[in-house]
Amino acid sequence: MNEIPTLNSGEKFAHVSIGQLSGFEGKQFVKEATGATSCEISFGTLPSGSSVPFFHSHKANEENYIILSGKGNFQVDDNVFEVAEGSVIRVSTNCDRNLKCTSAEAMTYICIQAKENSLEDYTMTDAEITERKSLL
Repeated sequence: MNEIPTLNSGEKFAHVSIGQLSGFEGKQFVKEATGATSCEISFGTLPSGSSVPFFHSHKANEENYIILSGKGNFQVDDNVFEVAEGSVIRVSTNCDRNLKCTSAEAMTYICIQAKENSLEDYTMTDAEITERKSLL
């Protein structure tokens, strides 16, 4: 893992970058760099023909994988299915998972890990429209 540079930060936000995704290699977790308190986000790349080197399971956190490029196979327990750019896969707790790249190009993905069943309000049930002068 590389040191993630902080680009901007304030009392209520953190802005970091792992760099260009098209040249990204390996696995990078960002929770510590952003100071996140609700989830862990990681970026990962698998070269053609390779898979994550181990199966794993989580006790309390579900994972959501978003495939950004490439294609491959995803396994949850004994279920195997194809995934490709644009696929979103939610994996519950207490089950094994793994991912393999089957495309000629590398597979790049985001994984978001958060406590299962913790989301109560979201989108507009947790938001309100506010009035503020735009500085954009």
